[in-house]
Amino acid sequence: MDVAVTQLLQQLSAGDPDAGNVLLPQVYRELKAIAHRQLRQERPGHTLDTTALVHEAYLRFGLEQISWQNRTHFFAVAARAMRRVLIDYAEARRAQKRGGEAVHVEFDGQDVGGPEPQLADLLALDEALTRLELMDVRQARIVECHVFAGMSLEETAAALGISPATVSRDWTMARAWLNRTLDAGAKNQK
Repeated sequence: MDVAVTQLLQQLSAGDPDAGNVLLPQVYRELKAIAHRQLRQERPGHTLDTTALVHEAYLRFGLEQISWQNRTHFFAVAARAMRRVLIDYAEARRAQKRGGEAVHVEFDGQDVGGPEPQLADLLALDEALTRLELMDVRQARIVECHVFAGMSLEETAAALGISPATVSRDWTMARAWLNRTLDAGAKNQK
C-alpha cells in the first residue's frame, strides 16, 4: 500500500487530477488518526471533530501544487495543515472571546500551561515553533513530524531525508529549546 500511495502522489505531482480522488480513500484512516492525536490536545467540545479537521486540512493542502516525495512526506504535510487549521481556529476564538475556554495542550506528554492551560497555550506553542523555524528549519520540521503527525524518529528521518541519528540529536535540542521557551513565556505571564 505504501508504494501505491507514493505512486498516486507522483501522479498528482505529474498533473493527474484523478489521482487525488483515488488517494483520499487510501490515506483517510491515517489522516483521521493524525487528526485524533491533535484534537486530543484541544479543549473538550472543540468546534471541529476529527472528520471536519481532516476535511478542512485536506482542502488546504494544494495537492496538485506540491512535488510529493513519498507517503511519509504527504503525512508530514497533512499534520502541518491540521496544525495550521487548529491555530487558525484558536486565533479566531481568541479574537472573538478574549480569555475564552481552557485548551489542553501537551508537548511530549507534559502539560504546557500548568493545571488549567488556556487558549494562549496553543498559540504560545505555535509561536515558539515559528521562532524555532526561523532559527532551525530542520528542527521545526522534526517537531512537526514527531509531535503533530505522530511519526517515529525513524519515520521522521525518512520523511525529511536525513539520518535517524541526526533526527534524534535535533529532536533532543528542539524539545529542550521549546520547553525552555514555553516555560519562560509562562513565567512572564504570571
